[in-house]
Amino acid sequence: MINIEEFSNELKLKDGIFFSKNESSISYPQDGNELCYQIEEDSFWFNHRNNCIIEAILKFCPDNLFFDIGGGNGFVAKGIEEKGITTILIEPGINGSLNAKKRGLKNIVCSTLEEAAIRKASIPSIGLFDVVEHIEDDKKFLKLIYDYLKPNGYVFITVPAFKFLWSNEDDEAGHFRRYTTTEIEEKLHSIGFKIKYSTYIFSVLPIAVFFFRTIPYWLKFKQNKAGLEKHSNQHKNKGGLLSIILNKIWNYELNRIKKSRRIIVGGSCFIVAQKA
Repeated sequence: MINIEEFSNELKLKDGIFFSKNESSISYPQDGNELCYQIEEDSFWFNHRNNCIIEAILKFCPDNLFFDIGGGNGFVAKGIEEKGITTILIEPGINGSLNAKKRGLKNIVCSTLEEAAIRKASIPSIGLFDVVEHIEDDKKFLKLIYDYLKPNGYVFITVPAFKFLWSNEDDEAGHFRRYTTTEIEEKLHSIGFKIKYSTYIFSVLPIAVFFFRTIPYWLKFKQNKAGLEKHSNQHKNKGGLLSIILNKIWNYELNRIKKSRRIIVGGSCFIVAQKA
């Protein structure tokens, strides 16, 4: 466990988790972390996103310390730590923090970044993995991230792509928006970040999302399945020829990221930016 006092004097350790003084309010479903915890390990989506994130961190991360902000159950943080990078998980949800502890993570802060009272200009690298879309004033939040980073520090961001793909899942998840890479780049530029790498990932998913989520949403079709069963079916690797094809596509995307080459379309945007 790291010395958290290097970053904040306002946190109290209890049962292996650091807590801030105030309870945090976030735009996220109450059972969201618990649902994710039950599907993450076997989910093609969570595993491929992890692989993409880790490839980029290994390529760009300037320090052996990484802050995963809003990191849920610690699935990403655990993957990063397995590559030898010390990770601090900052997660405002108590269920997510407890699940991260079950995963064996040692540096867990149950708080938002602001309420944790982290010192400004103290963090070398920050991850915001499907977090920014939950923030109503996203530009203000990204400006805070800029302030918390050390000079020349890095931020790694994933967000859902394309407003036209909006569906019931976005409503349920508490999203405020979906992005294009151009939109998120422009917001980062306006704050003072330099874009080091920008791409889409999940290149084949927009077609499936559009036909199986967006069109039913437009037509106001009722969904028969809900909760864990629905999400588990959507994320499960079903094997067979489709699985072989998808694995080839995911490997292609990972090779593009290794070479810092862009993927022109996808279900998520992935941005690496540096504090100027």
